[in-house]
Amino acid sequence: MAFPAGFGWGAATAAYQVEGLLPVFMDSLYLHKMKLLLHSHGGWAADGRGPCVWDTFTHQGGERVFQNQTGDVACGSYTLWEEDLKCIKQLGLTHYRFSLSWSRLLPDGTTGFINQKGIDYYNKIIDDLLSNGVTPVVAIYHFDLPQALEDQGGWLSETIIEAFDKYAQFCFHTFGDRVKKWITINEPNTLAVLAYDMGIFAPGIPHIGTGGYQAAHNLIKAHARSWHSYDSLFRKEQKGMVSLSLFCCWLEPADPNSVPDQGAVKRAISFQLDFFAKPIFIDGDYPKLVKSQIASMSKKQGYPSSRLPKFTEEEKKMIKGTADFFAVQYYTSRLVKHQENKKGALGFLQDVEIKFFPNPSWQGVGWIYVVPWGIRKLLKYIKDMYNNPVIYITENGFPQCDPPSLDDTQRWEYFRQTFQELLKAIHVDRVDLQAYFVWSLLDNFEWNNGYSRRFGLYHVDFEDPARPRVPYRTAREYVKIIRNNGLEEPL
Repeated sequence: MAFPAGFGWGAATAAYQVEGLLPVFMDSLYLHKMKLLLHSHGGWAADGRGPCVWDTFTHQGGERVFQNQTGDVACGSYTLWEEDLKCIKQLGLTHYRFSLSWSRLLPDGTTGFINQKGIDYYNKIIDDLLSNGVTPVVAIYHFDLPQALEDQGGWLSETIIEAFDKYAQFCFHTFGDRVKKWITINEPNTLAVLAYDMGIFAPGIPHIGTGGYQAAHNLIKAHARSWHSYDSLFRKEQKGMVSLSLFCCWLEPADPNSVPDQGAVKRAISFQLDFFAKPIFIDGDYPKLVKSQIASMSKKQGYPSSRLPKFTEEEKKMIKGTADFFAVQYYTSRLVKHQENKKGALGFLQDVEIKFFPNPSWQGVGWIYVVPWGIRKLLKYIKDMYNNPVIYITENGFPQCDPPSLDDTQRWEYFRQTFQELLKAIHVDRVDLQAYFVWSLLDNFEWNNGYSRRFGLYHVDFEDPARPRVPYRTAREYVKIIRNNGLEEPL
């Protein structure tokens, strides 16, 4: 069974997770020193890259990252891009998704300091991809906020909206003559909760019950502003497409016959996906279910008003319709059970009033369980809820633990079953799916898991300074899928 003609086959990476060659700073005066160096030498440490929040976070210790590992070297892709390109060509990819390091291009986050070496690096990637017939899909921001901007409040401050818009305009102006597929922000829903509510991700300072919503509010407005900038200043000449990537697990009621559990699933999807997708794709505002739930919980907790900020009518008009395709990232599914927040505890999950867990029969590694049918249900939900948009799956993958096996049979089975479900979504459910990206091209720095989870199509030896890339079995099988534009077996 075949995928549609012209279907996009890709793999993805992100700057902090693969590039390496990071700044050497890590003392209390680093930002002051950075500015002095920028003024006097035109660069900061490793080819001009300024520090980002993950540099700070990983060097603070405390086992917040597995074995206190860092992305200081990672896959070494900043100096080993030619090796990455060999992998891309071996696979026969039609698309490659990567992210730009904000602080590599603009070391203090503003256009006051522009790092030409960063521009040269990304120009080479883009030009090499195009000369090999590969479409670049570029994420402007993937979790690695410049530390200079975090020091000014980061995503909790409204000033970040203008800073992001100026950065996005810089990217469109610098690379948009060749890049025609843009992702403004990677997984803003993940970032808001893990970084600014729970404090699990960098910058690692929890603001339970408030920070996630404030960050989300600013992330949505920053995305919308940058979309309008592209639309008004660049689209006519560059003729590209702009969206953002949203993470989503599929969710099922723990007890299918339980009305409270069914309600819990509706709330969970509304808070996880619709929280961002409804404002952007439908009407510029949060789902009613989300607004009423947070308002009710805030009142119970003694707040004078809802902890969820409100969009003005002008902002709603600005936000509505600011995506040219629907980019979604799926890995796994969960069962959801209603859990009343009787004591009015603060927190994201407490607001949703749920607990979630895997079915005991599901096999998995870490937080990812093998539930391929979940991706089909998610795609059908997006089709029905969001007026049958063009959909890109901008991440999907399954890890191995360290040390991994090059003969990753279990992992390939996850992908094989996933492709079967995608074909059903396309041919049976009539979902307009146009591209698919494996996470990831390479084993890399997996945030809090460090190097203990291996998502790559290519194995990377992190003990070897040369960081050799060796294909897993999954890579060899993916080559066949791409070559055949589908599975050889019937559905």
